[in-house]
Amino acid sequence: MPIHISKPTRVEAAGNKPKLIDEYVGRVNNGESRVSVAHMRSPGGWVEPAQQPEFDEYTVVLKGCLHVTHDGGALDVHAGEAILTKAGERVCYSTPGDEGAEYIAVCLPAFSPDTVRRAD
Repeated sequence: MPIHISKPTRVEAAGNKPKLIDEYVGRVNNGESRVSVAHMRSPGGWVEPAQQPEFDEYTVVLKGCLHVTHDGGALDVHAGEAILTKAGERVCYSTPGDEGAEYIAVCLPAFSPDTVRRAD
């Protein structure tokens, strides 16, 4: 039988400015450890600490532009585009543009503060 998820849970975000994270599927909202699906909204000028997570992260940008810095350089992911960061890659996400960004993040296995491995 299908399971209806009636609403997300708002979770705390890392970074220099307030960012909205609404988790629909994952450890917080429904106890799912295999995958997490979250709707993110970050303001212009937002930067989070670098991370080297133990999970793959698929990110689909809906609005604005997400800037991704990695060991090999940097790239911008615009509305209508996506990026896959593999487990073990060191990355840093930011939204330097005035409009910020809105995006969906899917993590395999599910996001966990214990496995994101953020830089100090």
